[in-house]
Amino acid sequence: QVQLAESGGGLVQAGGSLRLSCVVSGRTFRSLAMAWFRQTPGKEREFVAAIVWDGRDTFYTDSVKGRFTISRDNAKNTVYLQMNRLKPADTAVYYCAGQAPHKLGFRETSDYDYWGQGTQVTVSS
Repeated sequence: QVQLAESGGGLVQAGGSLRLSCVVSGRTFRSLAMAWFRQTPGKEREFVAAIVWDGRDTFYTDSVKGRFTISRDNAKNTVYLQMNRLKPADTAVYYCAGQAPHKLGFRETSDYDYWGQGTQVTVSS
């Protein structure tokens, strides 16, 4: 059974930074593409960033480009999301997601097989 555990959320002022971490267990981490999504009450879960298994390619939603960086450490079975210059609009529950090999697509929740429980990020103005 694959388990994903996020950490690093919290309360930060606008303009500040946070780093989210997601540790994966139960499956060979390096075989998974990984992503971060976020969700606010009453809205659908939205794509934030993704990274391929070896870290060579990354993808971002337009609203976070230049502010957020996704990375991974395959030796530690961990994916990160460094969030800088945070805005109140970034307030959400952030979820880590894992995608089994040989799948196409990375922006939809249906593209992913494994999910964490989420971590709250709150950005105050």
